[in-house]
Amino acid sequence: MDAETVVAVCAVVIAVASLAVSFYEARAARQHNRHSVRPLLQLHRGRDPRGAKGGIRLTNTGLGPAVIVSTTLTLDGEVIGAWNRVGPNRVRDGLAVRPNVVTFSETETIATGYEEFLLSVDSYEPQAHAEFVDLITRRLCLEIHYESLYGGENYHVALRPRSGAEG
Repeated sequence: MDAETVVAVCAVVIAVASLAVSFYEARAARQHNRHSVRPLLQLHRGRDPRGAKGGIRLTNTGLGPAVIVSTTLTLDGEVIGAWNRVGPNRVRDGLAVRPNVVTFSETETIATGYEEFLLSVDSYEPQAHAEFVDLITRRLCLEIHYESLYGGENYHVALRPRSGAEG
């Protein structure tokens, strides 16, 4: 094998290695970009530490906005619909205290830093609002399916009823 052949083979090997590294770096950059806008929705029960309002709160603590794909609202094990104008009204009908409701539609975008009570009462006192507390802790289930702006991830958050032992 002469020197020109060795140089040509080395050049091909370096070019292929360079192409592989470039492919790997581009893939890593795409993955980093997806993670840099990942939303993280959370559902919480309880009182707002800054005020007297209490209930079910939705927050987006992720790095990017969340696009709502679908919601499912279940009461006493029976699916009653989505978290839109109709579903929450069916939940709060018949309660002694009528809770405030914030709804959203499918394909709505929840901004980064979003924090809002979806179902709440003002001047929240667990003893005074025992019926409401029972509703949000033992009877109600809310599931939210969402994606980032890239789409296709099928993220999911759920607020499920607590068992009797949990209190």
